[in-house]
Amino acid sequence: MANAQSSFFHRAGWQAVIRDAFGHETYFLFAESTAGDIVGVLPLAHISSLLFGKSLIGLPFAAYGGVAADDSVAAEALEQAASRLARELGTDYLELRNQSLRHENWPTQDLYVTFKRQIPAVLDDKMLSIPQKRRNMVRKALKLGLRAVVDDSLENFYPVFSENARNHGTPVLPARYFRRLKQEFGADCEIQSVHNAEGRCISSILCFYFKGEVLAYYAGESLAARNTAANDLKYWSLMCRAAQRGCQVFDLGRSKKGTGSFEFKRLWEFEPHQLHYQYDLITRDSIPQNNPMNKKYRLLIAGWKRLPLPVAELLGPMLVRNLG
Repeated sequence: MANAQSSFFHRAGWQAVIRDAFGHETYFLFAESTAGDIVGVLPLAHISSLLFGKSLIGLPFAAYGGVAADDSVAAEALEQAASRLARELGTDYLELRNQSLRHENWPTQDLYVTFKRQIPAVLDDKMLSIPQKRRNMVRKALKLGLRAVVDDSLENFYPVFSENARNHGTPVLPARYFRRLKQEFGADCEIQSVHNAEGRCISSILCFYFKGEVLAYYAGESLAARNTAANDLKYWSLMCRAAQRGCQVFDLGRSKKGTGSFEFKRLWEFEPHQLHYQYDLITRDSIPQNNPMNKKYRLLIAGWKRLPLPVAELLGPMLVRNLG
């Protein structure tokens, strides 16, 4: 909590969440000073997959990871220990999801960016702190009778999340994962939804709160949300909610360059910041490309979009646990 480099994904509670929800072995390393103080942490999880090979990742299912340490000595000691562990476990590679470049000589994937901005001091009905087009969209949503619901239920969140994942050709995460997140992190894991005039949840987002920041992380919306501006109302309402909770920074999370999500976040005048996923390649000779941008997955993605939702919800968790 005291380290400037740490993120919500460095919290120790992730160890229990990943073990319980996915069954992966975890190795949460920490460095001690000679006085016995913890001066660095590096959370890791081991994924062993018949489909995608074996890896040690800091941290799967996380946008950010890598080392959070008070000094370079602790950081390097933790990374060296992680490399040794990756070899002892017989993995193909070690992956550290760094927010800043750590090693010039490590293979680095720059596929993802993150979007952050300061939360404006004034957030009122005039909405002058957001772009004019976004203001107009929020007003459209309100005129249609949409309303934001703070701390909504998983029962409302999960159907729109899973539908959205299927529609994008993405394997859906299991409902038990989100239940464990809520159980483990309590008020620091909050759901904000948008309900239509009939009281039905049509758009929802699960957020993490950490050290004066809100991270909008898992989002989804139903087809019923199209042309309602529900997304704009959702993010405006979340910004207001975060300000009420004393946050200073709004983090819209990671996106892949060139995607619709990337462009939407830019329209909100959030600036992209490069993420540096770095690798210690052990048996591989190139960086793994287990992501939807890989051309070899195009047919699979197209087929997944056509699956009935109950089938996607049944098969998705079995596949996504191997991806991280």
